[in-house]
Amino acid sequence: MESESESVTCFNKYPFEILERWLNKKKEKWKELVVYNVYLFLFVCCFIQPVSSQSWDGIIVTEADFQALQAFKHELIDPKGFLRSWNDSGYGACSGGWIGIKCAQGQVIVIQLPWKGLGGQITEKIGQLQALRKLSLHDNRIGGSIPQALGFLPNLRGVQLFNNHLSGSIPPSLGSCPLLQTLDLTNNSLIGTIPASLANSTKLYRLNLSFNSLSGSIPLSFTRSSSLVFLSLQHNNLSGYIPDSWGEPQKNSFFQLQYLTIDHNSLSGTIPVSFGKLSELQELSLSHNQIIGAVPDEIGKLSRLRTLDFSNNAINGSLPDSFSNLSSLVSLNMENNNLNNQIPESFGGLHNLSVLNLKRNQISGNIPSSIGNISTLIQLDLSQNKLGGEIPDSLANLRSLSSFNVSYNNLSGPVPTSLSQKFNASSFVGNIQLCGFSGSAPCPSPAPSSNVPGAPAEKPKSHGRKLSTKDIILIAAGALLIVLLILVCILLCCLIRRRTASKEKDGQATTSRAAAARGEKGASPEAGEVEAGGETGGKLVHFDGPLVFTADDLLCATAEIMGKSTYGTVYKATLEDGSQVAVKRLREKITKGQREFEAEVNLLGKIRHPNLLALRAYYMGPKGEKLLVFDYMPRGSLATFLHGKAPELSKLKKANTKTDVYSLGVIMLELLTGKSPGEAMNGVDLPQWVASIVKEEWTNEVFDLELMRDASIIGDELLNTLKLALHCVDPSPSARPEVQQVLQQLEEIRPETATTSSGDEGAAVPSTSE
Repeated sequence: MESESESVTCFNKYPFEILERWLNKKKEKWKELVVYNVYLFLFVCCFIQPVSSQSWDGIIVTEADFQALQAFKHELIDPKGFLRSWNDSGYGACSGGWIGIKCAQGQVIVIQLPWKGLGGQITEKIGQLQALRKLSLHDNRIGGSIPQALGFLPNLRGVQLFNNHLSGSIPPSLGSCPLLQTLDLTNNSLIGTIPASLANSTKLYRLNLSFNSLSGSIPLSFTRSSSLVFLSLQHNNLSGYIPDSWGEPQKNSFFQLQYLTIDHNSLSGTIPVSFGKLSELQELSLSHNQIIGAVPDEIGKLSRLRTLDFSNNAINGSLPDSFSNLSSLVSLNMENNNLNNQIPESFGGLHNLSVLNLKRNQISGNIPSSIGNISTLIQLDLSQNKLGGEIPDSLANLRSLSSFNVSYNNLSGPVPTSLSQKFNASSFVGNIQLCGFSGSAPCPSPAPSSNVPGAPAEKPKSHGRKLSTKDIILIAAGALLIVLLILVCILLCCLIRRRTASKEKDGQATTSRAAAARGEKGASPEAGEVEAGGETGGKLVHFDGPLVFTADDLLCATAEIMGKSTYGTVYKATLEDGSQVAVKRLREKITKGQREFEAEVNLLGKIRHPNLLALRAYYMGPKGEKLLVFDYMPRGSLATFLHGKAPELSKLKKANTKTDVYSLGVIMLELLTGKSPGEAMNGVDLPQWVASIVKEEWTNEVFDLELMRDASIIGDELLNTLKLALHCVDPSPSARPEVQQVLQQLEEIRPETATTSSGDEGAAVPSTSE
């Protein structure tokens, strides 16, 4: 601090002399008061300065927060020098100069320093940051214990400390944070019990304590929390029974739990019946515990359940028939238990199932043929059981099956040809009476029977018995029947050949007539085959593909409305031969003139890409109606997969390339968030909602929970795609990128390993709780 004489050099003596003469003219009683106020003003101007020793930028951090940040820095080890910007003066702390710090009105609200290689520990003085909302220090090397003082921060909303070296126990005080929403302490070295007080945070919806060394039982209070959406306690040392009071009705509460993973612990007892009350549950994993008893029928009430994993326990009894009600189930894993009895035939109704693993149980009976109806099945493992009988031929219909194992059972008979060709011997070994697969004995030929008409007679035995009259009649009748069958086959072949030749002749004549109308003998247009519109007139243009139909076939097809949009109505059309196509009837007010329309659809008809639905044909009617014909996709659209229903375009004023880019951006946001664009969130649409979340520094809260499960691998890819999507939905059309730029950026987005992170806050890999 400079001396007083040097600090007041900005004022000369002349103002003081004028002021003194002026004061002498006033009454004596005011003299002392005025002099006091003037000197007070001079003191404020010359002696009171901000914490900064440099030029003041208009924003200063409060003294209490400055001291807390200094203590915070002092306790950390910063080998890469990221905290070098945290100077000793406090200058720039709240104006972006200090990396990882964000303020509001001079108070720190965010500390975000992931992937910085930081060591040391977190100081208890962090409790002085009373405005702190978010503490994100994940993926560092920070040790020590979690500060008790965190529980006394009234505005704390998110704590992400996963992937560090934290030790000690979880502070019970964290349950005192009234606004706490996410708490992620995954992959540390925490010990002790889980504080029951954590459930006191009534806004806590995401709690991840997995991959630690926590012991004790699951707190009963967790079963009564109506705010929890995600609860992961896997890979710990938890023991005792799983509480059986989940989802019990409480006043003004609705249980939202969607993900419950408590696998890889030492939990015992039976599966709680109360799980059946968690109507929103999508994933339930209890694997690698010591659970006994039968599976409750109530599990079949979980209609939204997608993943069910009860593997590696001591569960016995039968597979409940109620499992057939799990219409959303994608993966069912019951490996390595003591299940017995048969596989229910009703399992064939699980039409969304991709993985069925019943390996290493005591299941008996036959393999249900209904399993062949699960067209979505990718992995089927029934090995090491007591299954008998033959492998059903229906399993050969499972086109998507890429992993199949029925080894070490009591199966017999031939393996269906398509399965033996697709899978090697390891899928079938251990079944002594099974034949017809690689490395096995060939299946015996069926013995001929003289009772079957047309079958050759047995060779006369050594005693030389002659054929009886009855035998001769049977042989003659069989031979006559074979001759008749051959004649019928010949007739059918002739009829089919004649009909095919007739169709080819008609098609050539139609093409020739259309070409002659344009003065081009026998020439076909570039787009594809052109056909007159039959009895109704008009024009039908075919592009390459397997679809063969006439305009009359198309116009007379049985139609079923699939959906409507601003552009028109989409129908599922069934042609006379039973084939199905998707037909979009365009609205007349939206489509362009005939010449422009034809030019565009002829161009679209040439585009072929594995990820794009091919345009197979189009029809222009005599009254201006326009139909587009596509391949019919029986499993529905992307919108149906995401939401069940999401209009293509809610409003249409003037369509152009910029509105197309906006629509693409909305689709990207749908994929990232899992939310529908037509679903209002807090009174705003999807792009506005995402933008507001990102602005509040809660970027990773927008991602769909399904995507966040792999966040450690695809984190950068998710963030970069989100940035691109927000660029596409920019409110200003001129600010949106061109389609070519979007394609280029999408091709450049690739997942990167954590070690290549640049250290920028925006490039940090999100976690399952950010």
